[in-house]
Amino acid sequence: MLADVDEIRIAFDEGSLTTLKIVIGAILFGVALDTKIADFAAALRRPGVIAIGVLAQFIALPAVTFGLTLLLDVRGSVALGMILVACCPPGNVSNVLTHRAGGDVALSVSMTAVSNLLAIFLMPLNVAFWGGLHPTGEALLEKIDLSAVEMLVEVGLVIGVPFVAGVTIARVWPAFAARAHSVVGPVSFLALAAVIGIGIANNWSIFLDYVGIVLLAVLLHDAVALGLGYTIGRASRLPQRSVQAMTFEVGVRNAGLGLLLVFTYFDGLGGMALVAAFWGIWDIIAGLALAQWWAVRTRRAGAGADRAAIGGTA
Repeated sequence: MLADVDEIRIAFDEGSLTTLKIVIGAILFGVALDTKIADFAAALRRPGVIAIGVLAQFIALPAVTFGLTLLLDVRGSVALGMILVACCPPGNVSNVLTHRAGGDVALSVSMTAVSNLLAIFLMPLNVAFWGGLHPTGEALLEKIDLSAVEMLVEVGLVIGVPFVAGVTIARVWPAFAARAHSVVGPVSFLALAAVIGIGIANNWSIFLDYVGIVLLAVLLHDAVALGLGYTIGRASRLPQRSVQAMTFEVGVRNAGLGLLLVFTYFDGLGGMALVAAFWGIWDIIAGLALAQWWAVRTRRAGAGADRAAIGGTA
């Protein structure tokens, strides 16, 4: 008989946790290196769109995720994992995917910058609020005695310090920041993939035994997150390129940050760790597939318009 997924713990030693903190800090540092003060100025010039994005990320997505956990009737640790991932900010993967899809990259970068700053304060509050409301997750939170203040400090260190450092460097040495970003971004995400891969390998038997429990939840959750971003963008009557940016800003989460918090505050709680690890892999796969589909459609539409123009002048 397999143990309850709420009772298992994923092994992650202190050295691996330190490495994960450095990697997550590097990811946020990479985001900041590509963030300019002008991006915040651009956000101020589009306050309505940015506000819609913020509300979608920090209110709508956690709320919809909470409802999804009840609908799927998942175990408490799985529900907490889904809620934690939903409360994470986006990383610069959303910017890459928006660019690949032919979307509004300027809007994507502005939203990522604003969201990561707000996440320092809103993420701990969101996790505590929605987790505390959950009928099965609440009991687990009481056992762990989660402190929103302690999580705020941790998130502030992991996001705030690298972000301020990166923005400062981008401001003072823009040429260096541009070169560094082209290296830091890809290397940090490869390092995150390696950390997740090693963690799965070290807990392979647990992963095989329990991945089926989180498989459907993660697949549906990721699809719902992307769909929510797209729906909100369309409902707000944004241009198509902005809709694409909104889709990835809402649908792509920094699951690596969530994984770090699982091991820092939740003692590697089984369902939470499995959700964050699997989401971190699947989110990129699904995002790349959607971005490629949009890119192909855009090229075909452009080719069709060119043919029509040529036919009209013949």
